[in-house]
Amino acid sequence: MFGTPTAAPTAAPATATDDLIKDGSEKTFLQDVIDPSQTTPVIVDFWAPWCGPCKTLGPALEAAVVAAKGRVKMVKINVDENQAIAAQLRIQSIPTVYAFFKGQPVDGFQGNVAPSELKRFVDHMAGLGPEPDNGLADAIEAAETMLADGEFNDAIETFTAILEEEPENAVAYAGLIRAHLGLGNLDMAETLITTAPGALAKAKEVEATRAMLELARQAASAGPEADLRAAHEKDPKNPAILFDLATALHANGKIEEAVTTLLDLFKLDREWNNGAARTQLFTIFDALKPQDPIVLAGRRRLSSMIFA
Repeated sequence: MFGTPTAAPTAAPATATDDLIKDGSEKTFLQDVIDPSQTTPVIVDFWAPWCGPCKTLGPALEAAVVAAKGRVKMVKINVDENQAIAAQLRIQSIPTVYAFFKGQPVDGFQGNVAPSELKRFVDHMAGLGPEPDNGLADAIEAAETMLADGEFNDAIETFTAILEEEPENAVAYAGLIRAHLGLGNLDMAETLITTAPGALAKAKEVEATRAMLELARQAASAGPEADLRAAHEKDPKNPAILFDLATALHANGKIEEAVTTLLDLFKLDREWNNGAARTQLFTIFDALKPQDPIVLAGRRRLSSMIFA
């Protein structure tokens, strides 16, 4: 079906541990591919020793699977030795790559592909699988606790150590920025944000720190809360005073009250200062977690005003 090899078939050399990458056969297809794919995507590489493109694709595919850190597995099947399964899956040319999830083929391609396309393929499949268990979860949790307790220097050390192990860990990178914000190192935080490498620059965790930095800079110039409250009592419909009061409230950690004050300003004059109240609300929302009760309640009230 696929031609006769000029030499005795030999398995391609493995470049990862057996739990991630293994040589399979039609006899072990169920246990190697179908069963594991119920929880973790399994990429199957159909190859042969005489196939030139296979010698390029195979190692590149293995490297991408290893980089996924357990979120996807790979099985290599020599079609010369397993022609029955190849015929059953209608493999007409090699290399052919199929990805299985929940016991079913869900994606695949034939022939060699560009490294960028290969990475996208593996990343897509890895996204279906479980989060990698690389031993850093406990360290991240500990660092987050340090942040919450105001132990910013310790958090910086821990987040830095995590990034040494996993440089593209967006949670750790954002945590490092937040720790510097906590210490008042606004310039360092800005440098980390503007120089975030690769995919980190667009990670939602890092994007949130941009809003945090903007709010921190505002806090540095916020007026005294007591004076602004007094001014607001004398002139409750002054939009500038309302905005400055909201800034002072946020600077003092009174986030919910700051949001309420900005909503009051939006209700009073939504177009004041080019819609500054709405812009500031979105900045605060972006700095919080999407499911934070303050965000959910604030967005609902804002929407009701906009569409009233």
